[in-house]
Amino acid sequence: MHRKNAATAVALVAIFIALISIHGLVGAATHIASPQPAEALLRGREAFGDFSTDHPGVRRLITAADLPAPYATSSAENHAQVVPRPSDAWPQAPAGFQVQLFATGLDEPRKIITAPNGDLFVAESDAGAVTVFRGVKSDGSFAQKETFASGLKHPFGLAFYPTGANPQYLYVGNTGSVVRYPYQNGDLKSRGKVETIVPNLPTGTLVGGPGHWTRDVVFSQDNSKMFVAVGSYSNVSDNSLEKRRANILEFTPEGKSEQIYASGIRNPVGLAIDPRTGEIWASVNERDELGDDLPPDYITHVSEGGFYGWPWFYIGDHEDPRHMNQRPDLKSKVIVPDVLIQAHSASLCITFYQATQFPSEYRGNIFAAEHGSWNRNKRTGYKVIFVPTPDGKATGEYDDFITGFVTKDGKVWGRPVGVTVGPEGSLYVTDDGSNSIWRISYQK
Repeated sequence: MHRKNAATAVALVAIFIALISIHGLVGAATHIASPQPAEALLRGREAFGDFSTDHPGVRRLITAADLPAPYATSSAENHAQVVPRPSDAWPQAPAGFQVQLFATGLDEPRKIITAPNGDLFVAESDAGAVTVFRGVKSDGSFAQKETFASGLKHPFGLAFYPTGANPQYLYVGNTGSVVRYPYQNGDLKSRGKVETIVPNLPTGTLVGGPGHWTRDVVFSQDNSKMFVAVGSYSNVSDNSLEKRRANILEFTPEGKSEQIYASGIRNPVGLAIDPRTGEIWASVNERDELGDDLPPDYITHVSEGGFYGWPWFYIGDHEDPRHMNQRPDLKSKVIVPDVLIQAHSASLCITFYQATQFPSEYRGNIFAAEHGSWNRNKRTGYKVIFVPTPDGKATGEYDDFITGFVTKDGKVWGRPVGVTVGPEGSLYVTDDGSNSIWRISYQK
């Protein structure tokens, strides 16, 4: 009789635990998953996949040898029709991580950076403004919000200069210029008039028209160089409209002595400097209309004078069939990028994790935002990924880190754009689908 009662009790406990798991009795924003076994690395075709197989912990490795032939599948227009976040939807994180809603109601939040004093600066591109967030309340939301500057023209890139503890300026990449504002630590509003540093960048239109419009800005470690990302005008043309485009441009901090630092990079949306090596890294959107899985987007360190293929080649010496035999002299010069990302993921901003809150395997490595595809039969992207770069060298692998921005039936409610590390070591992610900022922290 005692054995029967004990067995019944065990069964009831098991049912209760299952019910908790199914119905989520712990709030979505505060649920911390239990540790799970490490997943096997997906390679080759298995690594391509789409949103339906994404979840935190999926590991992928795509190489140049894995690429399909051009037109192996048809191309598609499958734009994200963004819907309000469903009541049961929330970003999903690896075991031990907590996701909180830091801010809502923004107007196209894009690049986000952290000031030396810990304030978070966000480019609200559609609003033409730079917004500052200060402090974190107990629920994970911000304590104070101010407009630092307004009247900008589709701002995207943000960078403090000089780098280090005491910057003097905040630089902003408009779609057709680079400007700067006087800044001192703690400023919540610009303390002086805007100054135009580069007045004549090739301009870009909004999404839906020709010309990539985002202009990221970063500075070299020694503060002697300013790098500006300028995407292509077209998908894959090589005419005069591409002058000064599909490049990373180099200037002095005063906007002088323009040079092409690296070329053949179709749309280098996000730039970052590896604090360990001083190398510049780029997150790149590749071309369209060659099929679902071709070519991959990529994240790579960028070599000075390097050529990355666009528009004649992609991912090394793979020749674009639309430019067959046009530039055979360039074939051997094309650099293969470090990390190949699922095609059409729209890889945007990147950051190096330099804090200590996250476990040691994350420290010093890259987080990147994947905005999500529009030209693929089944969606890719719509997530934040983790890219290991031990000792400053990429392994070629990447992991799904934050997922869940697409519903099971393919509706999109969130689109990650910017990533930065807050003063307390949490990761902050801008999302221009839900016009929000998410805060990801680790619970020891």
